[in-house]
Amino acid sequence: MIKNDLYLKALRGETVERPPVWMMRQAGRYLPEFIALRDKYDFFTRCQTPELASEITVQPIRRFPLDAAILFSDILVVPQAMGIDFKMKESVGPWLDEPIRTAEQVDNVIIPDVNDTLGYVFDAIEMTLEKLDNEIPLIGFAGSPWTIFCYCIEGRGSKDFNIAKSFCFLQTEAAHRLLQKITDTTIAYLKRKVEKGVSAVQVFDSWGGMLSPADYQEFSWQYINQIVEALAPLTHVVVFGKGCWFALEDMTKSKASAVGVDWTITPELARQFTNNAVTLQGNFDPSRLHSKPETIRKMVHEMINRFGKDKYVVNLGHGILPNIPVENAEAFIKAVVEWKP
Repeated sequence: MIKNDLYLKALRGETVERPPVWMMRQAGRYLPEFIALRDKYDFFTRCQTPELASEITVQPIRRFPLDAAILFSDILVVPQAMGIDFKMKESVGPWLDEPIRTAEQVDNVIIPDVNDTLGYVFDAIEMTLEKLDNEIPLIGFAGSPWTIFCYCIEGRGSKDFNIAKSFCFLQTEAAHRLLQKITDTTIAYLKRKVEKGVSAVQVFDSWGGMLSPADYQEFSWQYINQIVEALAPLTHVVVFGKGCWFALEDMTKSKASAVGVDWTITPELARQFTNNAVTLQGNFDPSRLHSKPETIRKMVHEMINRFGKDKYVVNLGHGILPNIPVENAEAFIKAVVEWKP
């Protein structure tokens, strides 16, 4: 039994004394101990070496009173397993030498055996669970099919992912074939994570907000929902779509245990759009962690009071930024732990 199960209680919609707290990208570049490993090993070496991934996962847990750990990895390990050779390029980010631009390339993408291609992730889960020693739950994650698709077509990050969108509109059939392959692989991947012992999974749709509401339904939500349908009988599924306030109603009607919201929506509207029927997660602006610790504390308390303590997981509205002072991250987390009704 997990000793601190506050996060799981919140996902079940149970009454809690205070909401749980964790931060997206909490095992990351704002921590000096993470930077020390980053300077020694390249990005995908850290992802693909179970000893390193598990160590990075628990680094913030040693520092802060967090209510959940999230496995250190990357959404692009899934396309890598599918034979799409992503690299992490210095000062550029994700990089693909040959982006997918034709139906023939889509046909050549494989649906792998995740045990063969992603075994290092599952090994990292085992090592991390040993380190956590049942203190707090471990979260597994994957990128949404649409977000991974964006990188596969574009070949790199983008402000608007226009090449990916054009591919959807001009080669629609091929686009859906690739989205389905990513979905099938992701389902197998997340199911294996659950078998290995994660207590919940989160699907990150970082680029869902690039699509119109109608296109979101066609090219993103229907595939996320396949993942939710497949995983919900096995574990808690959290869906987070950045910029996807327009889809909150549909997300609520799904079998997701919780829905993440970014900082562009008020707590009141988020509750209204979800009819207070689902646990919400979010939505502190990551840039606001540049504020003074006392300001952060006040803002966090106000955020909790507006969302309400039940059916709520305190988090950022996206990943923590690399230049946030460690003491400000600590102020955010401690503000939740010290909150009183």
